Amino acid sequence: DEEISDKIAQMLTTEDIGTEVKIVYQSIGDLHRACPNNNGDWYFSGNYPTPGGNRLVNNAFINFIENSESGSFQYTLNFLKSGR
Repeated sequence: DEEISDKIAQMLTTEDIGTEVKIVYQSIGDLHRACPNNNGDWYFSGNYPTPGGNRLVNNAFINFIENSESGSFQYTLNFLKSGR
């Protein structure tokens, strides 16, 4: 992790910057310790989808198959019906 951070800092440092640039990442483990009551780390960990995301996708698929035009899922799937 430190090697990656150092490389990113090197890539972001231009000649006109007069100070050292450091990139610091918080580990997923430290994120869990800092926010013990919130396990929605999917954005940072890449563990997709969340249980709520699974429900949303499943409902959207059912609505699409049943040709249902109600609910918040229709906007996501209408482009599939139009062939775009």
